[in-house]
Amino acid sequence: MYSGTTFTNASGAILGAHQKIDRVAYKHLQKITSSMHGFPTLKQVLYFEGKNGPDGIKRKSPARDEPWHFYNPFDDDDTELIGYITRHYDELVAELKKGNMERAAFNAAWLAHSIVDGLTPAHHFPYEEKISELRGEGIESRTTIKDKLLIPGDTIAETIKKNWAIWGSGGVMSMHVMFEMGVAIMLAPLSFPKAVPSEANIQKVTEIGYVEWFERSAREIALLDMYDGFYDKGWNVKMARQVRNHLGPVMIKTVCLAWFCAARDAGLLKGKK
Repeated sequence: MYSGTTFTNASGAILGAHQKIDRVAYKHLQKITSSMHGFPTLKQVLYFEGKNGPDGIKRKSPARDEPWHFYNPFDDDDTELIGYITRHYDELVAELKKGNMERAAFNAAWLAHSIVDGLTPAHHFPYEEKISELRGEGIESRTTIKDKLLIPGDTIAETIKKNWAIWGSGGVMSMHVMFEMGVAIMLAPLSFPKAVPSEANIQKVTEIGYVEWFERSAREIALLDMYDGFYDKGWNVKMARQVRNHLGPVMIKTVCLAWFCAARDAGLLKGKK
C-alpha cells in the first residue's frame, strides 16, 4: 500500500495509506482499552512508516533485507509474509514487556505495515512471477534502484517491449501504483467510525488468534476480486464503495486487533483476557 514518497519523514502525512490506517487503528485502540500506558505513542509509531518503514528499505537497499509483502491468501504454503507478521508481533510483545518504546514502536509500525500489505488486493497479484518472467531471473537480482526500474533486453526493441509491460498502460507496476494511489486518495478524508472492534470481535480474535484473523480477513478481501476488476475496468463507483465500506474498515480493524492482542499478551491490559 502507498506510504508516501519515502524521501522524508513527512512523506505520506496526507496521502500515505499506511499512515492513515495506523492513525485510525491507534485511535480505535484507545477506545477499546482502558489505558494506553506502556504502549508507544502514535507519533513514535508513525516515525517508522514512510522513509523509515519497509517501503523506505526498498528504496535504500533493493533486494537486500527487503521485506517481501506479497501474499496468496489461498496458498497454505505461502508463509513468508506470515513469518514477518509473527516475528514483528513477538518482538512487539517482548519490547512492550521491557518498556523499550522505540523498539516497540518500530515493531508496531512494521507489524501494521505487513498486515495492511497482506490485505491489499494489489499484493495478492503474482507480482514475483510476472517480474521474474520478464527479467529472466529472480527478484534477488534487482540490487540497485536502476535494476528495479528498468529491465534490460538483448536489443533496444526488446528492452522497450519489456519495460512497457512493466510501466506502460496496463503494465504490472503502473497498475499496481495506480490501484494503491486510488485507495490512498479514497481513504484520506474518512474517519471509519464503524471500524472500531466490537466485543464480539475481541472475543473472536482471542479465540482464534491474530494470525488466523488476518488470514480470514485476507481471504475475505481476495474474494471480492477488486484488483481483477480494476485491471479490467479501472476505478468505478462499485469499487470505491468497496474501499470505503469494506477494504478500509477491515484493514483498520485487523491492525487494531493485532496491536490489542500484543498489548494484552505483554500484560498491559488489566482485566482483558
